[in-house]
Amino acid sequence: MYDSHNHLQDNRFDGIRDKVIEEMRASGIIKCVINGTCPDDWKKVAALVHQYPDFIIPSFGLHPWKEITHDWEQKIIHWLNLFPNACIGECGIDRRIKKYDIELQQQVFLAQLRLATERNLPLSIHCVNGWGCLVELMESNPLPARGFLLHCYGGSKELVPRLKKLGAYFSFNGYFLHEKKHKIREAFASVPPERLLLETDAPNMHPPTKATSYYLVNGASHPANLPAVHRQVSEFLDTKKTSENFHTFFLQRD
Repeated sequence: MYDSHNHLQDNRFDGIRDKVIEEMRASGIIKCVINGTCPDDWKKVAALVHQYPDFIIPSFGLHPWKEITHDWEQKIIHWLNLFPNACIGECGIDRRIKKYDIELQQQVFLAQLRLATERNLPLSIHCVNGWGCLVELMESNPLPARGFLLHCYGGSKELVPRLKKLGAYFSFNGYFLHEKKHKIREAFASVPPERLLLETDAPNMHPPTKATSYYLVNGASHPANLPAVHRQVSEFLDTKKTSENFHTFFLQRD
């Protein structure tokens, strides 16, 4: 079992992180990808990789919610040089946030897309209310040969074939098991088994009670719930290739 996207560096895991990782391993999770979101947490991501080198895959990205510093690109290149087998992300396009600057978002996203393409690194993309913009960017720019991951895919089923043609993988989050997310589950029914991945996005996006085996006293979502999510998802999606897909996308190198 593999978690293709979480945020174990998040402050909500401080003081309990070792126990959380122990419970992740006990639940059957073999590896996970920790996604940095800004320069302030990239160092913490790196430290966790040094502590758990067999368990954690690092990812360094600038999220559209985060402040854009003048030297962010220089810093992300520094971390990618230190960890040549790292990923890039979480990055992307988000029109839901207040006073968003779509031109600036595109500029920052394209810089990270170029890095992922030049180095052929796994790229984890966040997109909310910006699918038209994102697809246009992906169709008009060079892409990583290995493809890219649409983290917590929330687009339409009609977009799935178009995105697949570009090389997309689609990760299913346990939050989508909530009854109100039926349209997203319908979209995932169009995702080919060879492009499906699973994620927790922990400590965010709680799965429903039926897919929750672990709880945290601070109310954060526990990543060890991934196997319970998997059991629920496998009732309506073909999940047999998710481990193979993880290896192909994240671990297979030139």
